Amino acid sequence: DEVFLINKSAAELAKKATAAYMAAHPGELKFVAGAVGPTNKTLSVSPSVENPAMRGITYDEVVDAYYGQLQGLYAGGVDMFLVETIFDTLNAKAAVYALEKFFADTGVRIPVFISGTIVDNSGRTLSGQTNEAFWNSISHAKPMAVGLNCALGATDMKKYIANLSACADCFVFCYPNAGLPNAMGGYDQKGPEMAEEIRP
Repeated sequence: DEVFLINKSAAELAKKATAAYMAAHPGELKFVAGAVGPTNKTLSVSPSVENPAMRGITYDEVVDAYYGQLQGLYAGGVDMFLVETIFDTLNAKAAVYALEKFFADTGVRIPVFISGTIVDNSGRTLSGQTNEAFWNSISHAKPMAVGLNCALGATDMKKYIANLSACADCFVFCYPNAGLPNAMGGYDQKGPEMAEEIRP
């Protein structure tokens, strides 16, 4: 199907690019992370203010969507899975369930990274979780690394990365936006400035 084909093709292109880079730079290793995105649906929040119990999708439907994505990414040769831009931890739990099902069905296991997204300087996800709550919700997945992405710029994200690092028992990472979006939805921060902010 299209989900499988799109993900397989994307993974193959990334593997081709890393192979070319490593051929040109002997001794340097590069890996491909298969990004398992958050979907445009939320399992925890109603899409209707008139009906708080309403959901736009079921847990099983989200699991199935993730499973198809995992199949395509793995067939394309990814070295690890990256469950990312998690704004709703219940979606992440569906992704973790799909991962465990995929690993059990195929008999393979590759590293898993999980990355949440905080929506503002409150440090919470869209579904209201703090860093600690986010970690406690997904720690059973035993990821190789946990982190934060998107949302805030590097400067504003530092304290939340430090907070996550204090409670997680695995590697911690981040890949922030180039600052917060401007009024037009673009980003004003340039590469060198962002690089300086990210530097430890």
